[in-house]
Amino acid sequence: MASLLRCFVLAIVLSFAVTAGAADKALPKKKITLGTKTLLVEVASTTEQQAQGLMNRKSLGEDDGMLFVFSNEETRFFWMKDTLIDLSIGYFNKDGKLVDVQEMKSGKGLADTLLPSYPSAHPAKYALEMNKGWFDKNKIKLGTKLKINP
Repeated sequence: MASLLRCFVLAIVLSFAVTAGAADKALPKKKITLGTKTLLVEVASTTEQQAQGLMNRKSLGEDDGMLFVFSNEETRFFWMKDTLIDLSIGYFNKDGKLVDVQEMKSGKGLADTLLPSYPSAHPAKYALEMNKGWFDKNKIKLGTKLKINP
């Protein structure tokens, strides 16, 4: 019985370690340029990375963010599941032109069925999530070009 209990406890500890390791897995970063601003942002290019997004982050640095890179251009839908901070999202078309900016409210404390969806106003290939109000504060207007630096 004691060895069974030890195995059970070990399984629980390992599952927490694996979960914590997945959450700590750092995403690649790239330099991007928007207007006169150059930023180093995390890049989510796989389905798994995009599904995780900025979930469970308690804060973002002033010019930190996440760039979502999709394989095609289409209407994009974002929601704030398990997202603890309010964010701004900029949607960019296949040419890197900013076509929509929206303010997204934290999903903290809301059931999944009550979370609003934030669809892009136009087809988008890229989405950039930043702190709430970042695009206005930095005077990044519709039509601004996104440049992803090598």
